[in-house]
Amino acid sequence: MDLAAVALPVALAVIMLGLGLGLTPADFRRVLAHPKATLVALGCQVVLLPAVCFGLVNAFGLPPVLAVGMMLVVASPGGTAANLFSHLYGGDVALNVTLTAVNSVISVVTLPLVFNLSARHFLGEGTELGLQFAKTLQVFAVVLVPVVVGMCVRARAGAFARRMDRPVKIASVVILVAIILGAALQERANLLDYLRSTGPVAVALLVLSLAVGYWVPRLCRVERGQAIASCMEIGLHNTTLAITIAMGILRNTEMAVPGATYGVLMFFAAAVAGLLLRRAARTSDAGGAAPVPDDAAKAAPAPGHPGKAAPVPDHPGKAAPVPDHPGKAAPAPDHPGKAAPVPDHALPESERP
Repeated sequence: MDLAAVALPVALAVIMLGLGLGLTPADFRRVLAHPKATLVALGCQVVLLPAVCFGLVNAFGLPPVLAVGMMLVVASPGGTAANLFSHLYGGDVALNVTLTAVNSVISVVTLPLVFNLSARHFLGEGTELGLQFAKTLQVFAVVLVPVVVGMCVRARAGAFARRMDRPVKIASVVILVAIILGAALQERANLLDYLRSTGPVAVALLVLSLAVGYWVPRLCRVERGQAIASCMEIGLHNTTLAITIAMGILRNTEMAVPGATYGVLMFFAAAVAGLLLRRAARTSDAGGAAPVPDDAAKAAPAPGHPGKAAPVPDHPGKAAPVPDHPGKAAPAPDHPGKAAPVPDHALPESERP
């Protein structure tokens, strides 16, 4: 028995169980609270992104099996890593959770559809590679069932689910790294050739996915935090699912290479995108700085003390106070022609009062 056929579905089930432990029915109901942001993000993920990927694999002339593998990646829902990056860079994490939950459910239908259409186009009508009904049921079993089980555990044993949340997330990262290394080792003889073929396509797809995920919602007047959540959700895919379907269900390691390549690069791309969005936000905030108060702008240099500002009189037209230092000239009066009052100590002794 092929170890990948057993180990990979089990590994994916653990990851999806961890996702379910963090979900509640409220995460699905939240779609009603943010219908625009949810529908725009799902539209980009399900409709726009496969079209973008199809154009890229044709433009780069990717070999047929690798092209289908890249389409498999783009058809996979967002991963739990999207929640982490959204949190780090000011996104609406609640929307991320909702998008991941809804997308994981509808991917049971959309993923086999996108994959089968891609396999028929790139590999021809008679190919044995495809998600027929029995294999679609396997996808359903490893994606949806663990999520439902995790949600049931969360509902019945909330404290246990919260305690297990962090260990399961750590296990998910370890499993993802192990799966990527396993795929790379199995294809080590052709790995460099595959990377030369899939690397540029993966980078282009990442850039376009993150850009589409942010700017399409912004053009639809979705607020910035929700647009960041959409950006991370659309850019960071569940590559574990793509690799598991390729190696564990379809028994094709070559088709798993695009998922492994994308899975490594997406973390770096998401970090760069997050930093750029944060810098743009700071620049925007700096551009809206408050103006300097008018009183500060009116300050004039004080006589005899260059560089120091003298207080501005509250009532223009009234004479400034006489300095306490004899021998220094008093400021000129506001009304020319009127003599300035002479200080008592400056009068001759006979004329003093």
